[in-house]
Amino acid sequence: MFGTMFGLGLLYVLLGAFLIAIGVNALFVLVIAGGGIWAQWFFSDSMALSAMGAREVAPEQAPQLHGIIDRLCALADMPKPRVAVADIDIPNAFATGRNPEHSAVCVTTGLLRRLDEKELEGVLAHELSHVAHRDVTVMSMASLAGIVAGLLVRSAMWGSFTRDRRDQNAALVALAVVAVSALVYGVSFLLTRGLSRYRELAADRAGALLTGNPSALGSALMKVSGEIAAIPNTDLRQMEPISAFCFAPALSGDGFDLAHLFATHPPLNKRLENLAKISAELGR
Repeated sequence: MFGTMFGLGLLYVLLGAFLIAIGVNALFVLVIAGGGIWAQWFFSDSMALSAMGAREVAPEQAPQLHGIIDRLCALADMPKPRVAVADIDIPNAFATGRNPEHSAVCVTTGLLRRLDEKELEGVLAHELSHVAHRDVTVMSMASLAGIVAGLLVRSAMWGSFTRDRRDQNAALVALAVVAVSALVYGVSFLLTRGLSRYRELAADRAGALLTGNPSALGSALMKVSGEIAAIPNTDLRQMEPISAFCFAPALSGDGFDLAHLFATHPPLNKRLENLAKISAELGR
């Protein structure tokens, strides 16, 4: 965790120094990128729920779901998030929100149909761990370098088309911006994916310790992963925009997708091995 954040911080410093050295208005680029990140962070709960067509449910509409979340929030001594349900058959869940006081936990009807109460409790404990650890804030800050780099590539390429083609110095500067920005984006991409995988393992551990039942979380992981693998790609595309926030990745297998090479989630066997270690620690 420390190594990843240090690497991202170093990228910010190097990118800023490079922009200043070549005379680019670094402040303008950072303000634009920071504004986009702030909006994504501040409205993350509403955006994610809207993207999934999820509806907020009251305790009388989903008594079991609310009961489990009430119990887990009491154990974790944390505010209760908004509770939502998405009416889709893909078994999954996600948590979002800028902080524990402004957060939401959403489960799909497919998940509610497939898991028993203990397994559902394990999944919800995992998602509440993301809320308690402020993972949306962490990942939003981590993605800033990549967004800045992307903006620089676009602005430099646009400038190369619009400026006088006889201006060789300007063309070289634009080429340097594109090259450095592409490098920064690539390194940032790898670091943020590594950070995301770490946060998933941390949520698994925290959720397992909160319930005291790692085996139930492991059983839920196997069920959900197996069911997702059997769902048609056309249905999985509905959940791809928020897959990084989900309990288990929901990605279609169409085409060449970097997300399959640099995953946001650890492999299933790694997560199950870690849960088995926690079971041994708890004497189960």
